[in-house]
Amino acid sequence: MRLSFSITLYIFFLTIPDISFSQIDRERVGNDLLGTQQGGFFNYGDKDKVNIEVNLWGYVKYPGKYLIPSGSSIIDLISYGGGPITEAKLEDIRLFRPRNDSLKIKKDEILKLNYNDLVWEEANAMKTKSNFIMKPGDVLILTGEPRYFARDNVNFFLSIAAVITSIGILVVSIAK
Repeated sequence: MRLSFSITLYIFFLTIPDISFSQIDRERVGNDLLGTQQGGFFNYGDKDKVNIEVNLWGYVKYPGKYLIPSGSSIIDLISYGGGPITEAKLEDIRLFRPRNDSLKIKKDEILKLNYNDLVWEEANAMKTKSNFIMKPGDVLILTGEPRYFARDNVNFFLSIAAVITSIGILVVSIAK
């Protein structure tokens, strides 16, 4: 009798939902984690502002889809992406703007931009040009190509020279 009462009591306590495991933030909207990354999606959005989704492709450190605050510039997006990598051709940045009736963009546009123009123009001039501000659905592409560096060959030849020197020392040691 006592054993069956203990088992019944034990099962009863196992079936009671534990309040410590319940989800208390169920009604919260947005993500507090700034810059979270999941499979190429980066969230830099601000839950108190209007956010837009854009894409950053090409020769940047972290290409992918970005949720950014509305009004962010191209430079902001490149910064969010970790900056251009060594192989990027900074004089040939492409901004693809898809057709969007609500933004009064009548046809698909491809704008060719230069990084130096974006960075070194006066701040006031950048604010007046709407091409420097990202719009919903924009795709920013940093073009590039692999570059040749002499240091790559130096490392290769130094490693071969080290192996040959080691073999030579081994042969001389065995010959003595």
